[in-house]
Amino acid sequence: MVERLSLSWQHPSPFLPHFDDCLPERRAVVGRGHNKTVTRRGLFLFAALGIAWGIPYLFIKVAVGELEPAMVVFARSGLAAVLLIPLALFRREVLVVVRRWKPMLAYTVIEIVIPWYFLSSAERTLPSSTAGLLLAAVPLAGVAVAFFLGRPAKLSGINWVGIGIGMLGVAALVGLDVGGSDLPSVLEMAVVVVCYALGPAILSKWMPDLPGVGVVAVSLAGAALVYVPIVLLSGSLPNQWPSANVIVAIIVLAVVCSALAFILMIGLVAEIGPVKMSTITYVNPAVAIVAGAVVLGEQVTVWTIVGFALVLLGSWLVTRHRREVVAVAAPEATPAQVD
Repeated sequence: MVERLSLSWQHPSPFLPHFDDCLPERRAVVGRGHNKTVTRRGLFLFAALGIAWGIPYLFIKVAVGELEPAMVVFARSGLAAVLLIPLALFRREVLVVVRRWKPMLAYTVIEIVIPWYFLSSAERTLPSSTAGLLLAAVPLAGVAVAFFLGRPAKLSGINWVGIGIGMLGVAALVGLDVGGSDLPSVLEMAVVVVCYALGPAILSKWMPDLPGVGVVAVSLAGAALVYVPIVLLSGSLPNQWPSANVIVAIIVLAVVCSALAFILMIGLVAEIGPVKMSTITYVNPAVAIVAGAVVLGEQVTVWTIVGFALVLLGSWLVTRHRREVVAVAAPEATPAQVD
């Protein structure tokens, strides 16, 4: 949910806002932080955001241990919406977003309703670290999404090499680090990857001018409303009160990994600029591996490391030299994208 920095719409996280409207000086944001040393504040924000976007897989794993995936999505999106809707109302950004309800509905379904369910479902069997690693392939899927939407990226030789390396990394994870019984969950993760590549593309193509806080708040609220009948009709309501660990997991997912992460991202973009901020894509999987191993005791195999290295190298190469944003001429204008 962030303004895409390239035609591949690289997705640093499963939940990114369109950041250029979130800041008081949109013209300053575009070029800020590109030509100066990163400050201590910038390093702190980068580290905090890397953790906030690297730990969701751990807490999803904990939550689905007792709750149905639909209930996890409902609780997470609902609580996060409760926190962000008042901010969006204060900034008068709700109505302007709701007026564009058709593309917003499509965006909400593709970015939250579908992928959050499949991600939660997949983690019932997949290690949380594997889920985090597979999502690092989103930039690779973004290339295909751009092509099918009629906006094919101009790929250089090094970009094609990155696609090949990234696919080898995914093959190493799926073919050598995941058991055969987990293949249905891998297919669910494939749906998540495609959705996370397509969601930002919808935002970029049909709603590039909408304010970030409003988009995030309304999409979260919309997702929660969609899941009300799903939870009730599917019998996903828990029969007993969840354990303390699960309650904490839901709170962390909503407050830290969604609402707070959004605020951290705004500060980070303002501090170091959007291009440097996007490199956080390569930190999140590492956090997911460490969190899964330390907290849940998940096994880290040689193929985990090999797949991790190949996927990240491929994602870096496929987005190399294609991230530039042109400064806007007026506050109401939106940044243009160039190769």
